[in-house]
Amino acid sequence: MHIDEWINSVPPGAVYGLLALIIGIESLGIPVPGELALVAAGMMAAKGTVNPVLLAVCASGGAIIGDSIGYLIGRKGGKPLFEKLGRKFPRHFGPDHLATAERSFHRWGMWAVFIGRFIALLRIFAGPLAGALRMPYWRFLIANVLGGVVWAGGTTVAVYYIGKAVEQYLKDFSYVALGIAAVGGLLTGVVIKKRAAKVHAAQAAVTPARAEAEQVTAGE
Repeated sequence: MHIDEWINSVPPGAVYGLLALIIGIESLGIPVPGELALVAAGMMAAKGTVNPVLLAVCASGGAIIGDSIGYLIGRKGGKPLFEKLGRKFPRHFGPDHLATAERSFHRWGMWAVFIGRFIALLRIFAGPLAGALRMPYWRFLIANVLGGVVWAGGTTVAVYYIGKAVEQYLKDFSYVALGIAAVGGLLTGVVIKKRAAKVHAAQAAVTPARAEAEQVTAGE
C-alpha cells in the first residue's frame, strides 16, 4: 500500500498526528515520502474530511521538531555518523550525497536548512548535517522554523486550494481526464522504450570496438 493510500485509509482524526509523524521522521533524516503525505492530506482537506488549518499546523510542527531532533543527532554523532550511514544505506547516504549536501551548506550557510526543505536530497540531510557542522543552534532554528512553515504548511494549504479549484472540473470531466491520462501514459512508455533501445544499440556498438582495441593493445 502506498503512503497516500495509507493516509486515506486511517480515521480523519488520526490524519493530523500521522502527517506530523511522517514529516517529522523525514525531517530528522530518515528517507520517507513526506511530500506525498502532504499532498494526500491536502487533498483530504479539499474534500472536507479534515481541517486544512490544523493540518498545516501539524505538518509544520512535525517538520520543525523532526529537524531539531536531527540537528541534535548530527551534533552528537558528527561526521562519523554519516560515514557509517553511507556504508549501510549507500542509496540515500552515500559519499556523493553527503558531498553535495556539504557544498550546499558551504554555499548558503544557515539558509541551506531553509532551501533544503524544497530539495529531496537536502531535506533528509539538513538537520543532521547542520548539527555535525556545528552550526549555532539559534541560526539553525530560525531557518528551520521558516522552512518548516513555508514548506510543510504552505504545501498543505496550496494543495487544499488547488484541490478545491479542480474538484468540480474533475467531477465533470472525469472520463476525459482518464482518457488523456491513459494516452499520455502510453506515449510516455513508447518514448522511454525507444530511448532505451537507442542506448542499448549504442552500447552494443561500443562493446565490440572496445574489445578489439583491448586485443590490439595486448598484442603490442
